Amino acid sequence: MISKKNSAVFVVIFISLFGSAASEVVEEIIAIVNDDIITLSQYKEYHDSLYQLLRAQLQGEEFEKQYTKLKGEILDNMITELLLLQLAKEKRLNVSEQVRATIEQIKKENNIESDEQLRRELGRQGMDYEQWLKHLEDNLLRQALVFTEVDRSIVIEDSESVNYYKSHSEEFVEPEEYKLRAIYLSSDERGEDERRALMKEIENRIKAGDDFGALAGQYSDGPIRESQGDLGALKKGELDATLQAAIARLRPGETAAWVQAKAGWYLLKLEEKKDSRLKSFEEVKREIEEKIFSEKRTQKMKDFLEEIKKKSYIKILKTNPLNL
Repeated sequence: MISKKNSAVFVVIFISLFGSAASEVVEEIIAIVNDDIITLSQYKEYHDSLYQLLRAQLQGEEFEKQYTKLKGEILDNMITELLLLQLAKEKRLNVSEQVRATIEQIKKENNIESDEQLRRELGRQGMDYEQWLKHLEDNLLRQALVFTEVDRSIVIEDSESVNYYKSHSEEFVEPEEYKLRAIYLSSDERGEDERRALMKEIENRIKAGDDFGALAGQYSDGPIRESQGDLGALKKGELDATLQAAIARLRPGETAAWVQAKAGWYLLKLEEKKDSRLKSFEEVKREIEEKIFSEKRTQKMKDFLEEIKKKSYIKILKTNPLNL
């Protein structure tokens, strides 16, 4: 069975321009793209694969929202994929080495020892090996074309990165971070008088110098007892608002007063605190470059596709082939 880690690789290949499953739909041309055509059966296979993928990942309203959006883009995506593939072949791009390396990587990560075993695994998932191989090559050809015509042309100047850092400094602020311990008493475990008495007992033991963590392990209700009250490192905004307010003025080593929140009472101790800070430019330079690259790539890709389409013959015969 192909691991989940690599399932995305197979899905992309599977729902590319030509599906691998046999289809009984009568062939009908729905679009002409230069010297190639897109048929109704190809469209249906693409649609069905996309539908199954979304069904496996999403539910309810989110599924309906994404499906409604993506099904309207299917034909345009198929035309775009076909145009990219045509141009890659026209430029005689060679991806044989990438194909070989990708197959070897897939085999390695799935503990597949041979091509024959890979054939069998693909067969179990309803895919023909030769068609899968063609889809893999086609996808890598498209990627190679985009890299050559788009990605390789993108240049990011240091001044752009510096300007982005200065104008978007709020994106690079680390919020305050706290390391906390807590003693938690559930409101459901005891009556008010018993709870008050227990709170006083715990307070007296803390004043006497008893270890806070040991007391949390002894007195706390619920799973917090097992960790001796260790809440770990929490950033500002991740805490319940009531608890956040309780520790706002604490210094490391200090304990807040009892506070009621989440069906119980908490006694919080601030063990460590890291103040909010603005990350340095050097810390975030790579992140900024990736953001700028992504923005430039999106625009260049849009321009590139528009130019290809202007030079191509595209005739859509059916805008909604499945009447969805």
